[in-house]
Amino acid sequence: MVDLNRKVIRHNLKERLSHWLLVLCFFMTALSGLSFFFADFAWIAEVLGTPQLARVLHPFTGLVMIIAFAILAKHYWRDNLIEKGDWQWLFNVVEVLKGNEHHVADVGHYNMGQKLLFWTLIMALVILLVTGVIMWRPYFAENFSIPVIRIALLLHATSAIALILGIMVHVYMAIWVKGSIRGMVEGWVTARWAKKHHPRWFRESILPELEKEHRQGKQEHK
Repeated sequence: MVDLNRKVIRHNLKERLSHWLLVLCFFMTALSGLSFFFADFAWIAEVLGTPQLARVLHPFTGLVMIIAFAILAKHYWRDNLIEKGDWQWLFNVVEVLKGNEHHVADVGHYNMGQKLLFWTLIMALVILLVTGVIMWRPYFAENFSIPVIRIALLLHATSAIALILGIMVHVYMAIWVKGSIRGMVEGWVTARWAKKHHPRWFRESILPELEKEHRQGKQEHK
C-alpha cells in the first residue's frame, strides 16, 4: 500500500522564484498601468513612487514580468499542450466547480482551465510587448505614426484587461483548490492531492515512484 500522504514535488525552486518574481512585477505593472488609463485610480501610481516615476518604471517592470513568464513557459509549455481529453473537463466545468473534477476528466499535470489560461497569457503578453514598444517614449514611439500609436494604445489596454482578468481567475482557483498555493510556495503537494486533482499525472509520474519506494521498503525489512 503506497503512502498517499507522501510529499511530491509540484514546482521546483527555479519555477517558484520565477513565479513570484512574475507576481511582484505583475502587480507593480498592472497597478501603475491602471493609474494611467483611469483618472480615479491615479493614486495607485504611488506603488512605483511618484506618478512621473511610475511612467518611467512601468515598461521596465513589464519587461521583467515578461522575462519571468518566459522562464516559466519554457518549463511548462509541454504540459500545457491541449489534448483531446481536455475538452471533457471544459464541457463538464459545472461538475468541476462542484468539486467533482476527478469524476469528469482524466487530468494530467494541468487541467484545461490552466492550459487555456497559459495560452491566453502568452497571447496577451506578446501583444503587450509589441504595443508597449510602439508606445514607449522616448525610445521608440517617435518611429511610429500617431494612428499606429493610437491602435497600439487600444490593443495594449485591451490585452492588459484580459491579463488582469485571467490572473484574477487564476488567484481564485488557487485559493479554491486547497493545497495549490502551498505547491507554489513550498514546492510540494501530497500524493493524495495529486491523485484527486490530477489523476493522470499521479498515475503516470507519481505512482510508479511510490510503488518503487514501497517495494524497496519491504525488501529492507526482510
